Amino acid sequence: MELSRKAVLEQSCQNIFHKGIGMRTGIKYRLFVALLAATGLVAVGIMLIMQWSIDRGFLQYVNTLEQERLERLAIELEQAYAEQQSWDFLRNDSVNLRRLVIRTLPERQFSPEQLERFERRMKHRQEAGGMGMGRDFKAANSDVFEKRIIVQDSGRNIVLAPAKIPSTVNFRPLLHDQETIGYLGLAPRKDLADANQLRFVREQKLAMFLIAGLMLVVSALLALPLASRMVRPIRTLAQATRRLAAGDFASRVPADRSDELGQLARDFNSLALVLEKNEQARRQWIADISHELRTPLTVLRGEIEALQDGVRQPTPQAIGSLHGEVLRLGRLVDDLYQLALSDVGALTYRKTEVSLIEEIDQVIEPLKTEFSRKGIALHFERPRTDGPILFADPERLHQLFGNLLENSLKYTDGGGRLDIRLETADDAAVIHFSDSAPGVTEAELSKLFDRLYRVENSRNRHTGGAGLGLSICRNIVEAHEGTIIARPSPLGGLWITVRLPITRSTP
Repeated sequence: MELSRKAVLEQSCQNIFHKGIGMRTGIKYRLFVALLAATGLVAVGIMLIMQWSIDRGFLQYVNTLEQERLERLAIELEQAYAEQQSWDFLRNDSVNLRRLVIRTLPERQFSPEQLERFERRMKHRQEAGGMGMGRDFKAANSDVFEKRIIVQDSGRNIVLAPAKIPSTVNFRPLLHDQETIGYLGLAPRKDLADANQLRFVREQKLAMFLIAGLMLVVSALLALPLASRMVRPIRTLAQATRRLAAGDFASRVPADRSDELGQLARDFNSLALVLEKNEQARRQWIADISHELRTPLTVLRGEIEALQDGVRQPTPQAIGSLHGEVLRLGRLVDDLYQLALSDVGALTYRKTEVSLIEEIDQVIEPLKTEFSRKGIALHFERPRTDGPILFADPERLHQLFGNLLENSLKYTDGGGRLDIRLETADDAAVIHFSDSAPGVTEAELSKLFDRLYRVENSRNRHTGGAGLGLSICRNIVEAHEGTIIARPSPLGGLWITVRLPITRSTP
């Protein structure tokens, strides 16, 4: 039981810890850590490269200095050989080599007086048996250099050399009277051993560590405000998104940046604008439907109440008026239903090959009497051939052309005309409906296919429809992969062009 409680407590602590870490490690802190880590990696990389470069470069520098010192030693050896006429002075007496090595030290380290005083001490100690030479020679900082010197005679026999001769040694010939008397070489250093040199390298490495630490501190000071600046537009966008989700479609965010965040802000503003327009259209749609339904219902209610109160008698005329209002209300509800089905893609289409001319003739024929009664001339300009064949739904095409003809019949003034012209272009059938006055302004042309939009200002149903016919027409045309546009007619009215793809053309 005690163990179980402990496990539960540990699990709870871990959950709280992870939740706390999750709350704290937002984008701001992740960016901060990423920038800091990147700077840290760069600093460590630079430090490692510089450390390798200093170790390698300083060692090369020391070897170069020793090569220069070796050149001075070569001159000393040549002079000593000229005096002794053999290399026995090196084989029999190591003090002589040390004396020559001391003479190769830079003058800035040992003055001539110091060198002379040192030689006197060496000579005195040599006479005393050579005691104490090792300590003085070490003080002269020449023991390491001396132990790596290689001297060979003219026959390449070893005169003086360390226990192991590296294969990479470069030998310099020693000359006397233009003849080679021997060879001089120096085993290169593999590591630094001098205390001053090691101290210099340590100081340089310490300086690099300090520089790397300073870089991290400066990076931390710059990364946090930079991360805050980068996250600020994201926070603004998140707040605006929450307001948008809450229904505030007027929310906008600043889009003054030229990077990806600026593009995201512009896309958000475009989305908010579309949602705002859709919300306005939805509200207008509800208001228009309420108005369209309220008008016939109000008329029906008034006439029925008049019959109930005895103000009007149930004559055939009164019953006919009621029946007319019911028919108008039924047509409005049917149009709304058809439009709703079309919007959700549930409007059924039974497509087959149909003759476009025959479909237009079937729509025109029953309406000729109505056009004649209103005094509107109806002219159909058909092609000389049998016309194009479409893969379409005959019933929907009948509804499309019927709505366009009824629209012209309702809105064209008496004594006017309607011209229908059919032509084919680029594997498509183009049907033009051009009527006479009254016309439509440019501002109204873009709204003709909106739901419940009517050009006339009054809402009188006896002169105009509900404003759904052209919306249904557009949905039918788009369902047949076609286009429909409206523009001013040369006759003074409205010019509607319907473009539908054709399957084939008949001869």
